[in-house]
Amino acid sequence: MTEQASISNHDVAGWRDYLELTKPNVVALMLLTSLIGMLLAVPGMVPINILILGNLGIALCAGSAAAVNHLVDRKVDLKMARTFNRPIAKGRIDPTKAILFAAVLGLAGMAILMVWVNHLTAWLTLASLVGYAFIYTFWLKRATPQNIVIGGLAGAAPPLLGWVAVTGEVHGHALLLVLIIFAWTPPHFWALAVHRKEEYANAKIPMLPVTHGEAYTKIQILLYTFILIAVTLLPYATHMLNELYLLGAVVLGIGFLYYAVAMMRNKNKNAGMDAFKYSIVYLMALFVVMLLDHYLLPTNIVS
Repeated sequence: MTEQASISNHDVAGWRDYLELTKPNVVALMLLTSLIGMLLAVPGMVPINILILGNLGIALCAGSAAAVNHLVDRKVDLKMARTFNRPIAKGRIDPTKAILFAAVLGLAGMAILMVWVNHLTAWLTLASLVGYAFIYTFWLKRATPQNIVIGGLAGAAPPLLGWVAVTGEVHGHALLLVLIIFAWTPPHFWALAVHRKEEYANAKIPMLPVTHGEAYTKIQILLYTFILIAVTLLPYATHMLNELYLLGAVVLGIGFLYYAVAMMRNKNKNAGMDAFKYSIVYLMALFVVMLLDHYLLPTNIVS
């Protein structure tokens, strides 16, 4: 009787399960880039209502997309060590409730952006939501080993969304921020995919290490790291940012290159996970350096 009660209590969804549906760690990183996109868009401070409501709307839509991802991948999640205990996969949250939860988050986020921010931000956020939750999750993820490259555009949108929330327009410098995250996504995610190759193979997800092998994937990671380093120099080359950013981008890029080469050398079985963890620190640090450069060495970035 006690054991049955324990199982029953374990299966009841709590607020933490619904929070997990939103992938809070991923959303937090997205919000960091969105926030910095806002701050880079203007020489001074962002209006507080846009700062709060803009990021809230973006966060709710991102959480909605994440919940759809949990829902669609619930059977796949059971086959992978890092995801088998997710709330829908384990039955703690019913799929119908998950759909309702995702819909409420998405509609609330869109309403906030439409009413209190601007329509362009709302539509771009919706496009990002659809790109990740439906085009990537439903189709690309299972259709091609280039899934993360093509689908990465949706995840690269937050700094653009933040910029547009403040200015109401798409600017070339905002697109540079998108390009940086777009170039960062493949080496970031493929490093994890190498480490979890057997799990992806078991789940029949055609990640690059599964379809083309680890050696080929590691070469791609190295090549994309060079591309990423080159792309991160563009904000300096276009006079968007200054020498402080250039120094930070070069140092952080050398660090990324170190981990990519370490994977190529194949002497550490955890090199893939080490590279994956560094890539997260890399992106956070790069955007923080952007912000420091913007305020310590101000320049007119919006023409």
